[in-house]
Amino acid sequence: MKFVQILTLKKILLLFVLTTSLFHQHAYAQEDVDEAFDPFSDYNEFEQDAEEEADINFFKNGRYLTLGFLLGYRGYTEGFSQAYAPALAYGVQFSYFFDLQVAMSLGYSIGDSNVKFKTYTDQNLTNLSNTYTGNVNIQNIDLSIKYYFNTENVTRGLGDLNPYVFGGVGQYIRTYNIAGQLEFNPDQVIGFKVGGGLEIPLLRHRAYLGVQGTYHYVQFPDENNNVFTENKPGGPSPSIVSPSFDGDVYDLSLILGFNF
Repeated sequence: MKFVQILTLKKILLLFVLTTSLFHQHAYAQEDVDEAFDPFSDYNEFEQDAEEEADINFFKNGRYLTLGFLLGYRGYTEGFSQAYAPALAYGVQFSYFFDLQVAMSLGYSIGDSNVKFKTYTDQNLTNLSNTYTGNVNIQNIDLSIKYYFNTENVTRGLGDLNPYVFGGVGQYIRTYNIAGQLEFNPDQVIGFKVGGGLEIPLLRHRAYLGVQGTYHYVQFPDENNNVFTENKPGGPSPSIVSPSFDGDVYDLSLILGFNF
């Protein structure tokens, strides 16, 4: 009887050991499966690798700040092109880069043009009143967003070029200085600009030479008003002006810039 009890106890202990061993093996196997097939773990690792690669690329090839000096040709459209002579325009722009392709730019430009127009006392422009000459100063300060195109897959030699487009808004100030007339108050309006350009790296990317075209859409107070107030012996008198003071402004500029 005692022998049977001992044998039964051994069987119970053996069964307990086998059960415990199988449970631990199942737990280890399940843990291995979970680690091997965790989709979120794989995705997070891939995302982190991509972000690290982008950061390394920006630190190696990117720019934080640029300072550019502009010099170029200023022209006009519509009535402005007949009344205002083309002129030299110059300015400066300061850009801050968010990444390799997007930047915000603060710019200032100024230009003086010769002005010539005539006034008439009739709507048919047959009775000439006066011919006026002088100059007009147009300056603007604006804020714009630049987008640089990715040129990594472009043919070697062209891949170093940095083409871009931009758009922005700014304040435009126009001041006349007309011979024989009283001083004019400056016209101040809000306008818009769009354009594009190309930058060529210099001095191991410490500087760049750029070309840029800008179209300024601006509407001054006399845009749709062909009347000019003349100073005559009897007092101010309105007359019809020709050519009309309407149109927009465009610039074609060279840029010498420095990267920081």
